[in-house]
Amino acid sequence: MAATIDNSNAVQATKKKHLGIPEAVFVEDVDSFMKEPGNETADSALRKLDEQYQKYKYMELNLSQKKLRLKNQIPQITQTLEILRHMQKKKETTEAMETHFLLADNVYCKASVSPTDKVCLWLGANVMLEYDIDDAQALLEKNLSTASRNLETLEEDLDYLRDQGTTTEVNMARVYNWDVKRRSKENLLKSATKS
Repeated sequence: MAATIDNSNAVQATKKKHLGIPEAVFVEDVDSFMKEPGNETADSALRKLDEQYQKYKYMELNLSQKKLRLKNQIPQITQTLEILRHMQKKKETTEAMETHFLLADNVYCKASVSPTDKVCLWLGANVMLEYDIDDAQALLEKNLSTASRNLETLEEDLDYLRDQGTTTEVNMARVYNWDVKRRSKENLLKSATKS
């Protein structure tokens, strides 16, 4: 009984993990699948499966875009953390730090930065806030761990979504092949009755 409970918990955990992505059920018996309501003809069943497949593709596109944004965001956060660590080391000294900063795409400007314990961070949506270096570092480390965790979850969801798309493609092929066999049997019967 404990094994059954563990299995059901594992199944529930998997469903919760990919919440929002409907599971594609593999069609083992095409004959019984075609007897279900809404599957009167092979065309209607294929249309329904194709609609489900298109939804999976749309979700995959959205998740891929999110993944790309996260993959771009993680190096930016890491680079900003490195700069903060460098500023942390330099704040004890009295000499100014010479640096180049990005003014626009491929346009850099030379700057002299005096030691400071304050930094400004872009938070997004044209919002910038001033932080102590320690607070900024803590915030960026938290953002980095969150972004890395989200990227892992996104990759798992993408793998799951691809599996569902593949299952749907296989179901479509099975229904199509079932229909081809059915039509060839009908044609054989028609030709046998004519002769």
